Amino acid sequence: MDMDGVLQAADAKDWVYKGEGAANLILSYTGSSPSMLGKVLRVKKVLKDKSQPAPSCLVFSSHEKLLWGHIPELVESVKQDCLAQAYAVHVMSQHLGANHVDGGVRVRVSRDFLELVEKNVLSSRPAWRVNASSIDNTADAALLIPDHSLFSGNPKGSSCIAVEIKAKCGFLPSSEYISEDNSIKKQVTRYKMHQHLKFHQGEISKTSEYNPLDLFSESKERIRMAIKSFFSTPQNNFRIFVNGSLAFGGMGGGTDSVHPADTDKCIEDLSKVSGLELPDFTELLSETIFKSGVLGKLLTTQKLDYHDIEGAIHLYYNIISQPCLVCKNLTDVELLRKYTLLHSLPLDQSLRIVRDFLISATAKDCSLMISFRPRENGSTDSEYDSVFLESVKRTYEYKAYFVDLDVKPLVKMEHYFKLDQKIVNFYTSNGEVLPSPKSSNTKDTSPIQLQQ
Repeated sequence: MDMDGVLQAADAKDWVYKGEGAANLILSYTGSSPSMLGKVLRVKKVLKDKSQPAPSCLVFSSHEKLLWGHIPELVESVKQDCLAQAYAVHVMSQHLGANHVDGGVRVRVSRDFLELVEKNVLSSRPAWRVNASSIDNTADAALLIPDHSLFSGNPKGSSCIAVEIKAKCGFLPSSEYISEDNSIKKQVTRYKMHQHLKFHQGEISKTSEYNPLDLFSESKERIRMAIKSFFSTPQNNFRIFVNGSLAFGGMGGGTDSVHPADTDKCIEDLSKVSGLELPDFTELLSETIFKSGVLGKLLTTQKLDYHDIEGAIHLYYNIISQPCLVCKNLTDVELLRKYTLLHSLPLDQSLRIVRDFLISATAKDCSLMISFRPRENGSTDSEYDSVFLESVKRTYEYKAYFVDLDVKPLVKMEHYFKLDQKIVNFYTSNGEVLPSPKSSNTKDTSPIQLQQ
């Protein structure tokens, strides 16, 4: 899966900033090499604050070898420094569908290339990202992936619009291991509760109107509502690319807020490039989400977390053979009885439950890229699915891919548990007191389990 040759300092000028997540920085190719055209490079980052848990797994601990050892390709990939690629192909594609996951190819990179790229993109990166992390210039490889904001071999003059959606968790948990004190989790989405904490901490300027239960609802009306809410508060959940360039949405951070003028400009650009007005575009996107069924696969994968972190954390302590820090201070007799049963499970069951939890964590954190282009008149022969937009009497081809499918480190289980408690405690103490958008005055009391 390697490509021949090494990217050197002279190649750095051909790569520009496209965006970034917690673990990787994405570069877009602007040069003329046929093998790189229409591709992006995913470069690993390192956190500047070493006390923070790593956002993705780079090497396997002895406990991770226990967890993933039944997939030899994963264990082997760690030695070859291509774990992200192997995890996408051998784990996530089994759940999300091989036709929606692209592992990419590994390319070798020199230290000079990475150092120069870091310098070149510095001014394009959000300040808070620069403060938090830098490119890992000790890496000797990066991942080359098709740019899913474009169609490969897009004919000249043909326009492509792509949407990136970070959908977050699309269901309300119903696990018996959730304590009575935290039962609010069964009525209010994790996303909404986390928004209140982020607002309090100054990470966002206003809470989002987006309700993940709408997007995953399989109801066209509710899907449309979710898309409309993205336009008023995109945060890092929603971005639009026109012919591969970012036209709307932030650079991937909660601090991003979009000015109304930016929204107007984006709608103008969309209209210029595609001839679609905002209601048409919203309809095209909601129709595609509805028709493709792609979010159904994502929801099923997220629901592998059937114990919730409040149950799964106990199995984590089973795996690492340490006394459970959660049970240590517990006084609730009924809960203790339930947790004691979890601690008595055999190792293979503990491994399966935690493995499913971590796969679910990847599914809750990944992004979905959907790209559109108008189908040429009279053309019926295409490898892509299509949707007919009634309002403009036009057929659009689309493709849908999941990105950011990194394996989550096992050691992050403790972080997940602490963050979960922090989010819920804050919401139960302060939730409804905070200013929130008009449409969020009521709790998310949509069906507790959505249809898959």
